[in-house]
Amino acid sequence: HNCILEELPAMFDGVKLAAVATVLYIIVRCLNLKSPTAPPDLTYQDTALNRFLLKSCSQLTKEYIPPLLWGKSGHLQTALYGKLGRVSSPNPSGIRKYLPMQDGATATFDLFEPLGDHRTGDDITMVICPGIGNHSEKQYIRTFVDYAQKDGYRCAVLNHLGALPNIELTSPRMFTYGCTWEFAAMVGYIKRTYPQTQLIVVGFSLGGNIVCKFLGENRTNQERVLCCVSVCQGYSALRAQETFLQWDQFRRFYNFLMADNMKKIILSHRHSLFGGNSVKMIDTDLSRLYTATSLMQIDDNIMRKFHGHSSLKEYYEKESCVHFIHNVHVPLLLVNAADDPLVHDSLLTIPRTLAAKKPNVIFALTLHGGHLGFFEGAVLFPQPLTWMDKVIVGYANTICQWEKQKPPCQREELEGVRMITKC
Repeated sequence: HNCILEELPAMFDGVKLAAVATVLYIIVRCLNLKSPTAPPDLTYQDTALNRFLLKSCSQLTKEYIPPLLWGKSGHLQTALYGKLGRVSSPNPSGIRKYLPMQDGATATFDLFEPLGDHRTGDDITMVICPGIGNHSEKQYIRTFVDYAQKDGYRCAVLNHLGALPNIELTSPRMFTYGCTWEFAAMVGYIKRTYPQTQLIVVGFSLGGNIVCKFLGENRTNQERVLCCVSVCQGYSALRAQETFLQWDQFRRFYNFLMADNMKKIILSHRHSLFGGNSVKMIDTDLSRLYTATSLMQIDDNIMRKFHGHSSLKEYYEKESCVHFIHNVHVPLLLVNAADDPLVHDSLLTIPRTLAAKKPNVIFALTLHGGHLGFFEGAVLFPQPLTWMDKVIVGYANTICQWEKQKPPCQREELEGVRMITKC
């Protein structure tokens, strides 16, 4: 008996040790602690501009180092962006502008003046399109705008139609995945109001799809545009649709959360969208909305009808930038993270193939960063500024510098976009 009693504590110690080892193993696996840090994986053609970009924009060639304890988990980066937005985010003060649209809708955007001169001495405006259901008051947008203003950029931030909780819709229509009307109205206003300004186009997530589609829809949309940066978009809604129903990387769960958020936005405008003045929406659409558990169900029952698409397939095909992005001839930086739980790896063949074919495109794929996370920091606490903020401004600064330093004789006409003659 004594022998057995003596063995019991030793056995319990062994069980405890095994339990601790198991927990540590799960933590290491879930937090991806063994993953290395690395510079972004770049796809580009060897051109004079791209060589200059890689030499001058250090964020593209240096290691991106996320916070040690949790930054290598795409889920935690995404969750922190989703819940917190950013840490210690500033409050830039802007002026809200209202633009009446032809169909009775009212587009709104916020205008932020630069907080100093731009390093080139030129007048440059960043036209910014946020992610799904986002607007100028979101913390990641405020952090980015404040940083860009301090570097001498004017910023114009689109508020997606219906996204601001305190602004009523003035027509039975809200923002969709690829509608460029409001963004085009904002860009038109900036071009008219500031005839000397040049534009840097920036899109986050869904906003990345909208800005790339906008630039590719019409050659004139690229006039006075110096460059474009798209971060964390999926390029093709049709291809993304299948991946959003899969459980790997918990995409089905994220799909449910985003659908829930969209539902809240739509329901907050139900009187404008489903009232007597709406010919496109009926009560059965509203009842289907209440039971929807995925973005696809909401897109099929509600969103595609705003623009009269006959099917979900047609809506996704017509509103995805994949069919327009090859028409973009200005310098284009496409940024994604390999651990983004919302953008499946199969979608990244689109930007990779584009960058390999077109000399104006660079595709930068980071190992870590999640969806619009890209937090930096030592061990636990993230810094207010993210790698994403720094790479966009760094790329924009380098493009402005390139444009400024070229002698007029050597400025080549970029596939007819800027009408500059060669000597």
